[in-house]
Amino acid sequence: MKNARNNELSDRRAASADAKTSLLNAYRAAKTAAEPAKMARQAERTAIVSAREERRVERERLKHEERVRVETQAAEQRAAAESEALAETEAREGAEKARIARVIEDEAARKAERDRRYANRKARQA
Repeated sequence: MKNARNNELSDRRAASADAKTSLLNAYRAAKTAAEPAKMARQAERTAIVSAREERRVERERLKHEERVRVETQAAEQRAAAESEALAETEAREGAEKARIARVIEDEAARKAERDRRYANRKARQA
């Protein structure tokens, strides 16, 4: 026989109440025993979150520095390209002006030679 004594309703209710109180006491004991571990886990999570936030801030700072560096480098390259184009344009214009000056000098020399020949011919005729 499993249960030899006669269980009345009041006995079963009392046993049920005792079981509930013992479960509640066991839960409270486990909760107070786990409190330091819970606090340690919470502190660990807080540390992890703050470390993650610091890493995010550092990544953003590095990205910003890289973006500024790239923009600065691009601006320098643009300025160098513009100055190079300006220098090339000025050199081309200088070469064109020199060529025009040589053409004008050559033409003046040709005219002077023609005038000299003309003057010599007139001198011989007179």
